[in-house]
Amino acid sequence: MRVITCEQVSNGHPDKLCDQIADAIVTDCLKHDRKSRVAAEVLIKNEFIVVAGEITSKWNPNYEMLISEVFERVGPSKLDYEKIRLINLIRKQSGDIAMGVNKGGAGDQGMMYGYATNETPEMLPIPFVLATDFIKRLGEKNDPRLKADAKAQVSFDYDSGKVTTFLCSVQHRKEFEPKDFREDVTKLMKEVCAERGFNTDFEKLVNPTGRFVIGGSFADCGVTGRKIACDTYGGVGRLGGGALSGKDPTKVDRSGAYIARKIAKDIVVLGYCDKCEVQIAYAIGVPEPVSVYVNTFGTEHASDDMINGYVNSFDLTPRGIIKTLNLLGIDYNKVSAYGHFWNQEMPWEKNG
Repeated sequence: MRVITCEQVSNGHPDKLCDQIADAIVTDCLKHDRKSRVAAEVLIKNEFIVVAGEITSKWNPNYEMLISEVFERVGPSKLDYEKIRLINLIRKQSGDIAMGVNKGGAGDQGMMYGYATNETPEMLPIPFVLATDFIKRLGEKNDPRLKADAKAQVSFDYDSGKVTTFLCSVQHRKEFEPKDFREDVTKLMKEVCAERGFNTDFEKLVNPTGRFVIGGSFADCGVTGRKIACDTYGGVGRLGGGALSGKDPTKVDRSGAYIARKIAKDIVVLGYCDKCEVQIAYAIGVPEPVSVYVNTFGTEHASDDMINGYVNSFDLTPRGIIKTLNLLGIDYNKVSAYGHFWNQEMPWEKNG
């Protein structure tokens, strides 16, 4: 039995609030100055929000306004913040790093992975797609009994082709108990699975610990970059060394991950294989990657020469990736929650 489990979290999860604020900063800086260099980290605990990192830009972001816009998208009535206390620890980017980046080199060393599989229309793993679809729709329902902090987890048996367990933990208002909304949550679980042709006779777990009234940053400290599996492939594809959110695209943690996903997805869409993983590695200050590796897991339908030829058709320097994917013109608010590879409008998700 090959049971694989994937997780997704809501846009009101404290780690995701941090990612969304960090990407709102990136988007705002690039909107006003395309040469901005941004490495923004965010921490939330109780009503305190710490914004730290390095930014070199002609633009000075209004951090309070950007935080307010993120909270507005999530839903102020579903959050617990009556006020916030901002601590600003932003400084300029190191001149030592800038020397290499200004010449077109990678902003850091590291390896990035891209992954794609033909098992879903989104080219993402089945349990990850089910968990993401569910948690996104749960938030969109705006159920007055529920608040913003939530997690979903789906276990899928690849041998039988069945969902085995569907888990949801969701914060709720203090005047309600899990029994008051459990039926509606399990109904949505079944709808998500049935719509994609999967079974609905799985084990259903809703708030298995009981009450979940204290949530968000009042129950847990939120930090940028702690949900990398939720941002990418649910833990099925391998992870690179760094997070994606909070970074301008000269940082290969972001741009390298996007181009690796595009290459992997294109190779699957072209029918060259059923499953593909692409690894790209960089050295700081060096434009060209130090290595590129493609793994088709024995599912290839084309020759290595054909697959490698397609990979080699891409300019994998940071400047080349930025140009190919128009990464200076992206609204990163659209990918800072529910996965960077969920929104099919993004250029790295478009086929061809």
